[in-house]
Amino acid sequence: MKVLGIHHVTAVSAKIVENLAFYTGVLGMRLVKKSVNQDDVSAYHLFYADEVGSPGSDLTFFDWPSIQPNQPGPMTVGLTTLRVPGGSLGWWSNRLEESGVVFERDTDDAGRERLTFADGEGQHLALIDSAGLAYDVVPWTKNVPVEVAIRGIHGVDLESRNPDSTRKVLTDILGYEDVDGTRFVVNGDNYSSELIVRDPYNTGFGQVGAGGVHHVAFRVQNDEELLAFKQKIESFGIRTSGYVDRFYFHSLYFREPGGVLFELATDGPGFASDEDPSHLGEGIALPPFLEPQRAAIVKNLKPLPDPAYME
Repeated sequence: MKVLGIHHVTAVSAKIVENLAFYTGVLGMRLVKKSVNQDDVSAYHLFYADEVGSPGSDLTFFDWPSIQPNQPGPMTVGLTTLRVPGGSLGWWSNRLEESGVVFERDTDDAGRERLTFADGEGQHLALIDSAGLAYDVVPWTKNVPVEVAIRGIHGVDLESRNPDSTRKVLTDILGYEDVDGTRFVVNGDNYSSELIVRDPYNTGFGQVGAGGVHHVAFRVQNDEELLAFKQKIESFGIRTSGYVDRFYFHSLYFREPGGVLFELATDGPGFASDEDPSHLGEGIALPPFLEPQRAAIVKNLKPLPDPAYME
């Protein structure tokens, strides 16, 4: 039993209007769901993804305007890597430069070419040349050409306070293959994912804030597998949240020994559960248990502009 790669990465923004402009404008992703944090309904929860919100393509953000800036270090995610088609990094270099985004071109731990940069709040990102990697997404092409559009999330770099234990979770629980003690991969016919586990570079701890990642979610096929993973995780002495129904997917949370919050999330039901696929993200979507509070919730939310591709 193994996970099917990354399901989504959820990060934090204190400037959600600028965030919306960057991810739908500069990076050309689709806003597939405009909702609220189900545990803090005063905060938007925005989901950027491919055309249909495929599992593995979602980069999501909580809107917490008063939170402190992210503090890098052990117990945090250092980098989120997105896939782009082979041969498209030149186009993306021009795109970032024209948008005033400072970037570097180098290679990752596997020798793949990439661009590394940050959004306006310091969220560390990379675009890698995905030639030879498996994925199953539907590129969103309203703001960028199909031949260069982002092809989902490839992986993350983990800044672990206990790297040996983090490695054990990845291999013994989640089913990742240990390549060299730093790189961990999981591959299938239509998915691929890579995690990097970094040894601590200082004696302090990081703290999640604006411009940082809140949690990393991994794909499981269905509820049956989710519950099997629950039993497996708890057999290692790790506490879990238990089964959580997020409506668009079903989840299980646990904090891995290195300090990063992990989630397992099912592939379905999906983002078209309550919206027409051709109009995803255009209205404020709430799960059924929050619908009775809709008027109060919406009244408390600040207006957001349209995504860049609708302007």
